[in-house]
Amino acid sequence: MDGTIAGILMLDGLTNGAIYALLALALVLVFAVTRVIFIPQGEFVAFGALTLAGLQLGRTPLTIHFLLLLAALAAVLDLVAAWRARQPLAKAFKGVAMRAWPPLLIGVVAFWLAPMKLPLLVQVLLTLGIVTPMGGLLYRLAYQSLADASVLVLLIVSVGVHFALTGLGLVFFGAEGSRNPSFWDATFAAGPWMLSGQAVIIIGASVALILALWLFFEKSLHGKALRATAVNRLGARLMGISSASAGRLSFTLAAFIGALSGLLISPTTTIFYDSGFLIGLKGFVAAVFAGLASYPGAAVGALMVGLIEAFSSFWASAFKEVIVFTTILPVLLWRSWRDPHHEEH
Repeated sequence: MDGTIAGILMLDGLTNGAIYALLALALVLVFAVTRVIFIPQGEFVAFGALTLAGLQLGRTPLTIHFLLLLAALAAVLDLVAAWRARQPLAKAFKGVAMRAWPPLLIGVVAFWLAPMKLPLLVQVLLTLGIVTPMGGLLYRLAYQSLADASVLVLLIVSVGVHFALTGLGLVFFGAEGSRNPSFWDATFAAGPWMLSGQAVIIIGASVALILALWLFFEKSLHGKALRATAVNRLGARLMGISSASAGRLSFTLAAFIGALSGLLISPTTTIFYDSGFLIGLKGFVAAVFAGLASYPGAAVGALMVGLIEAFSSFWASAFKEVIVFTTILPVLLWRSWRDPHHEEH
């Protein structure tokens, strides 16, 4: 291997690592706030990429129907919960309407705009609008009632949600894969190395989103509420911060990050209905490097995963996935030795 090949592999690793960094940050966020190891994170990657592919063809993606169904089911659950709590009927309907109207409005607008072959940027925004609300709705349907359950129970639920979303992905998009058009067709030369415009967008968007998340957590009231919930759930609840609202917000952010990651990576590789699982699993490896607790550590771990994957594809392409996932073993052993496990009570 000479310096030119090493540089090409490094650029490729950093590009993929930027995507894994976003997914790792989302996984750390969800786990810190809700204690959920969010295995279905990768499904939002596939949903985002394949929803955009459907819009590119002038179709109405079935993810719009799914969004409306989730919103309706969540509204029914909210009404039942309000009835059991003996809330006044007017107050119950007002609360349900406040939570239900954004996804319903997005669904109606998406139905109207989907058949039109709109500019790519508008389709990207429409895709994010369709997929992002699914995160909070999934939390309401699958996790909110189990918020105080053990991590093991929440993990089992995540496995079930993953299989359900993967099966639905096959129904929504079929078994054929799709690759979306590049957002920027430019190519930049730096000596013997070539950098595509799409790679620049991936790295730039990842850095911008990481900075936006930092500002959100440091400066905004909602971000500080999420940080407080992550540090001490009981203390945050005693201070008037709703753990249910924090959970919905963290899942919504995770869905947004997953959908954006799918949009960014889809011009560089063909995405199938089940491709998100493997991509999300690499983000999980990066998050484990950080102990599912540190955002900077997760970002650094993601870059390491991207570089390991790139160089492994050169030296042993048939075993690159094995090499990437094997790197998690020494990390787990080291963390198990440093922080002995204690049973939950």
